[in-house]
Amino acid sequence: MRERTISNHFVRAALRGVERRGLAPDALLLGAGIPPALLKQPRARIAPEQFARLVQLLWEVLDDEYLGLGNQPSKRGTFAMMGHTIIHCRNLEKALQRGALFYGLFPGSPGIRLRREGEQVRLSVDEVGAWDDEHFLLESLLVIWHRLGSWLIGQRIRLDEVTFSYPAPAHHAEYDLLFPCPHRFEAAANSLLFNARYLPMPLLQDERTLKRFLLHSPADLLARPDGGDSLTSRIRRLLGRECEHWPDLDSIARQLHMSPQTLRRHLHEEGTSFQELKDHLRRDLAIYQLGSDLPIQRIAERLGFSEPSAFHRAFKKWTGLTPGAYRAQES
Repeated sequence: MRERTISNHFVRAALRGVERRGLAPDALLLGAGIPPALLKQPRARIAPEQFARLVQLLWEVLDDEYLGLGNQPSKRGTFAMMGHTIIHCRNLEKALQRGALFYGLFPGSPGIRLRREGEQVRLSVDEVGAWDDEHFLLESLLVIWHRLGSWLIGQRIRLDEVTFSYPAPAHHAEYDLLFPCPHRFEAAANSLLFNARYLPMPLLQDERTLKRFLLHSPADLLARPDGGDSLTSRIRRLLGRECEHWPDLDSIARQLHMSPQTLRRHLHEEGTSFQELKDHLRRDLAIYQLGSDLPIQRIAERLGFSEPSAFHRAFKKWTGLTPGAYRAQES
């Protein structure tokens, strides 16, 4: 499995609204299959399925699709009704405009605007409010609108840039999972920038496909990492195909039809390295496999470690826990 795991930061941020209401989060975490003790480990991570379930449980308990983080709650079913409002629009531009108008009818909802900038278009979302101090709700709205638009036209909208009005947080490296494009902080707006060629594209969805889509969305839109088409995403996919053999940088460079030097330079420009990509994939695969019955020694072998002790050291560096301790908390 090549899905990426999700940082504990987003779990803790999602729980802010529950804590604000004076509710204990442990039962919700257990209901999502997340051991509460795991949240005490700053570097621990969870599976996307666990995160999606947690978000769904938060909506049910709070009856608020803004997770208790907005200026005003957004009752469950609001997103679904917006979907029914836009599904018959003739193209993406009309659908996004109508969706923005729909949410504009609710006092206290964050403003959503679509503005053309030459050959590009910017979808911006206003600041959500004082309760969203971790910017979790704001970033969630940007993710949801991007992935909703992509679903409507049946193809992924390639982002040219995402901007944030606040300084880069300590966990900014995690943003590659959400927005595989250049990120700009301390900007004038919180926005997505993409090519305007997508706007006249017709909607390929209808009431029937919307019904299926709404069974799990938008929770799964938040939980599902965006593979994207960045170089780091392409390399991760190549590594994932042969994860028991772990091709080296030269082999990956040949598959991408570039020299090793060029590959290193491009990765440096994207703020990463080949070793870091391999380590992150190993970490995510290890977390998934520790949820199975496989012996830890076999997991270490599968991940290319010559000695179990080397796997133990690496896993503790990644998550703050040994593989055995992590498995014990998961059980």
